Amino acid sequence: MNATHTRRLVLRPFTLDDASFIVELLNDPDWHRFIGDRGVRSEDDARAYLRDGPLAHAARHGFALGAVTLRENDAPIGMCGLIRRDTLPDVDIGYALLGAHRGRGYAREAAAAWLALGFERFGLSRIVAITKPDNAASARVLESIGMHFERRLRLPDHTEDSLLYAVDAHR
Repeated sequence: MNATHTRRLVLRPFTLDDASFIVELLNDPDWHRFIGDRGVRSEDDARAYLRDGPLAHAARHGFALGAVTLRENDAPIGMCGLIRRDTLPDVDIGYALLGAHRGRGYAREAAAAWLALGFERFGLSRIVAITKPDNAASARVLESIGMHFERRLRLPDHTEDSLLYAVDAHR
């Protein structure tokens, strides 16, 4: 997939050159709290994460989590994209930003753009999202892009419940 531009952001596929940023993002305390420790501690770990995760996913499905950068200076501030998980019947949207960039509407801007891409470019009829029950900021982002809470669920690879949000293409 090519890069997509929003008013303030560039959403682009990850490359192996993003390894140092991935180390920083995946070791953010809120990443560990709300998403989980992926064991990425070095740039080599990050390259393996990128190769086996977003890059492989994009090759299989045409979409994946990608970099979110600031349009003004191309600085990476987070990730956002679509994921097809074996544990969910629908494609889900995911996002994470470095702490210094939260609370400015970037997550909403990136997620709204990816939602539109999912429906318009990839022809999805429904997109879901999962978040931890105590992640109120994420729930607000999901609701702000038109998603609605459906139910609590426990995914097979999780030890705690998640909240499932969803939106249909014909909203």
